[in-house]
Amino acid sequence: MNVLLSIRPKYVEEIIKGNKRYEFRKSIFKKNVDKVWIYATSPTKKIVGTFVIGKIIKDAPENLWKNLNALSGLSEQEFFDYFYGTKTGFALELEYTKFFEVPIDPKTIFPDFTPPQSFYYFDDALIKAMHEEYNYL
Repeated sequence: MNVLLSIRPKYVEEIIKGNKRYEFRKSIFKKNVDKVWIYATSPTKKIVGTFVIGKIIKDAPENLWKNLNALSGLSEQEFFDYFYGTKTGFALELEYTKFFEVPIDPKTIFPDFTPPQSFYYFDDALIKAMHEEYNYL
């Protein structure tokens, strides 16, 4: 199973620089995920790369920050603003990140494309379409 995950462009840049090794979420996938496709939100609005999830850590936000802040790519304020009012959070370890030379405009493949609020699952049909359009797998 594949997931398209929305990430703000400033955090995508932190991933590219190697400063962000964990993606933090309030909730995560219920299905087993093989590959995550990164959708950089506005103003980029493109699929910019992929990664494989290593460890998934579930813990209180305070503990996630204490243990992973140096690999978060976030300021303490950003982190706790995101998790405000949440008792449990998840940290997804980013492994095998790959960024595309030419980002994928999903609207060229699916004209009615709507970006995910957080994430959504997709099957091999989207991957096949991206491969045909952009020669990516």
